[in-house]
Amino acid sequence: MSGPLPDPFAGQPDWAPLPPRPVEIVPATGRVELRGRRVLVGLPGLGWRGDLRADERVVQGSRTYVPVIPEHEWYRAEADQVEVFAPLVPVERVWVETLGDRPAHTGPVREQGIQLVSLDGPTHRPPTPVFETDAVSGRRVVHVEDAVEHRDLRAVTESYSGADGDICVRVTPELEWYRWAWRGQPPTTMEIPVDLLWIE
Repeated sequence: MSGPLPDPFAGQPDWAPLPPRPVEIVPATGRVELRGRRVLVGLPGLGWRGDLRADERVVQGSRTYVPVIPEHEWYRAEADQVEVFAPLVPVERVWVETLGDRPAHTGPVREQGIQLVSLDGPTHRPPTPVFETDAVSGRRVVHVEDAVEHRDLRAVTESYSGADGDICVRVTPELEWYRWAWRGQPPTTMEIPVDLLWIE
């Protein structure tokens, strides 16, 4: 089979699962809460770094900074109540991940091929159904069931055939995903059918 798989939900808007709200990126200079939020840092025209969390703004002299922590360190600090090093990044170099509104149109609008972006600010791709991706293990996923979004999850397997014949992926809460790295403690996982999972 050389072409893409057919969309199993095409023409079935009444029973097709709703996508999660998309992630939107906004400047940290705006009035947005920062503590514990996912952030990106970088410079226009240069690039962006993600998998970071922020703490509240700090003012030193006339400059405002954001303490930025690698996400795995943020989870360790919160879970074990330990202090971690957080470099101060100028607020104008920090962008915050927020949740946008669910699009009114839920039909297929995904473009094929290369999609160009502006280098003026970081961008985020719209949510992608897991059954449309090549690889999911280690990725951030959203479990959408009955229009309820379960976020802060990581996939720990690729797609496989479950005991009931459903195509599934095992996921775990992000805290357990990172605890697996710093303690070697295997995570508890949940088996979720792929039609209820989206790459965030």
